[in-house]
Amino acid sequence: MLKEKINELKKALLESSNLAEKMVRESIQGLLKKDENLLEKVMKKKEPMMNESEIKIDRMCTNLIARFQPEASYLRTILMVFRINYELERIGDLAVNISESARFLIKRPEVKPLIDIPMMADISMEMLRDSINSFVDIDTEVAKNVLERDSIVDGLRDQILRELITFMAADPSTIERSIHLIRISRNLERIADLSTNICEDVIFMVEGKIVKHKKDNRI
Repeated sequence: MLKEKINELKKALLESSNLAEKMVRESIQGLLKKDENLLEKVMKKKEPMMNESEIKIDRMCTNLIARFQPEASYLRTILMVFRINYELERIGDLAVNISESARFLIKRPEVKPLIDIPMMADISMEMLRDSINSFVDIDTEVAKNVLERDSIVDGLRDQILRELITFMAADPSTIERSIHLIRISRNLERIADLSTNICEDVIFMVEGKIVKHKKDNRI
């Protein structure tokens, strides 16, 4: 019975992860396509759905602990779901931040062609997807691969910042738009960070290795 309930919990977590990923994707699509309706959908429809999902999963976890008093691996799994559920809700909030900046930007001329930000978004979404799969499948190799990609996202963020500083120095009229682009890149980088947090916990849960606080996340 408990094993079946754990599987239901993991299924709910996957659904929440899919929602978080969809929010990120639609916030970036709204920016690229200059689609304000899509951005409003993320902010006004998808965010409440994410909040409801967080509450639902928290209740499922609490009920499982109260009803079954699980031990060992079952308890660790439920506690991990608690942590991941919180991270997913934060990712939803970051997608809303991106949508807010995108809504500002689509009404104004582009500062520069959007190349690096879509690339950052793609990698960050892949990292999120793989981090959840690493937990559900108990696959530390996938988790380690996610950690290796974090430096790629950091590099893109730094490149975007350097380029935009150059634009702002050359033309002060671009400052406000550039700041919103920097905000978007930082939110995407934060999504990647939250995904690495999940993978670090998976590695610790399975192998007992503490990989947090390692600058380059090598194992």
